[in-house]
Amino acid sequence: MREEWKYCTLEELVTTINGLWKGKKEPFVNVGVIRNANFNKDITLNYSNIEYLNVEERQYKTRKLQSGDLIVEKSGGSEKQPVGRTVLFRGEGEFSVSNFTSILRIKDQNIIFPEFLYKYLLFIYYSGATKAMQKATTGIHNILFDKFLAIQVPIPSLHEQQCIIEYLDTQFAKIDAIKANAEKQLQDAKDLFQSALKDLLTPKEGWKGQCLADLCTLVRGPFGGSLKKDIFVESGYAVYEQQHAIYKNTNIRYFIDESKYLLMKRFSVRPGDLIMSCSGTIGKIFIIPDNAPKGVINQALLKMTPKMGVSANYLAFLIESDYFKEIISSYSDGAAIQNIAAVQFLKELKISIPCFEEQILLVKKLNLLSEKIKELQSNYEQTITLCNDLKQSILKDIFG
Repeated sequence: MREEWKYCTLEELVTTINGLWKGKKEPFVNVGVIRNANFNKDITLNYSNIEYLNVEERQYKTRKLQSGDLIVEKSGGSEKQPVGRTVLFRGEGEFSVSNFTSILRIKDQNIIFPEFLYKYLLFIYYSGATKAMQKATTGIHNILFDKFLAIQVPIPSLHEQQCIIEYLDTQFAKIDAIKANAEKQLQDAKDLFQSALKDLLTPKEGWKGQCLADLCTLVRGPFGGSLKKDIFVESGYAVYEQQHAIYKNTNIRYFIDESKYLLMKRFSVRPGDLIMSCSGTIGKIFIIPDNAPKGVINQALLKMTPKMGVSANYLAFLIESDYFKEIISSYSDGAAIQNIAAVQFLKELKISIPCFEEQILLVKKLNLLSEKIKELQSNYEQTITLCNDLKQSILKDIFG
């Protein structure tokens, strides 16, 4: 930053407006509410998943977003993604914000442009300054707002601000084009994989049609009350959760003792079993490896034990494929994957599969394709990291 620039605290430059609570006083109005979930990874606004809520009309009137407002994330976050991200609202629709965020409204745009302040707060976040301002309570990260408002903001002339905005926009556009190209290549590869998957899994002459229940034993996890946190112990038998199916790992957080394990033996897993996520993120599969700890599934999982002549790996590829989702859709009047949580529904699904030997050959082909996708995914993630690093470097050249 330049010595001739003037400085003000953020608090001197903006008025803060807290986010919406639903409230209890009529009349209510249905409005779009921007939440933390609407912050893209590159700290821009994502309008594709706006949630509409009924809130007090009087609250909305005082918290309605205006073009040029900045929205700061003050609660939520995690160790990997600290709170303090700030996005710029450019007036694209009528919205307010959730109570996990606050509006920063510039008092005088003849002193500082919203776009310039947004770029500077982007630099502040990337620099790690907001991470140093956060505290965690009950696992939720909150920003110390008084410290955030005490941030020193440079105030160049409006002409210089505009020049900086235009320069950064030009550089960021080039970086975003690189990211978009990498993302398209990855998506094209995923689409190609799903197309190949469908071709390989589509029934051929000689394949045997059966119900899914003929291919594997299905057991839905126990009622939630069976695994309350007050029964957990420091070590013992593992409790498998939905995250294990989604992220395909055996990083265990909770354990039960032997007596509880024996009572829940029906829900126990062994190597070769498949566990499937059945709540929220539905239909993700993980095959229990040989070295996995003994344990039971929780209420958010479905256990699938392949029967003789059925490859666990083949079954996993099948169930996670778009082709399988198409099968479900044809049985569930368009409700698709949501119905996967109903065990009886799954048991009755008609599936055609080849003999065991052909399953093994198909799994080898699919593993090779899958490795190619993983390699592209890794390259894409490296590209994204490099692009983000480049943005940070450019911001540091201006503001550092």
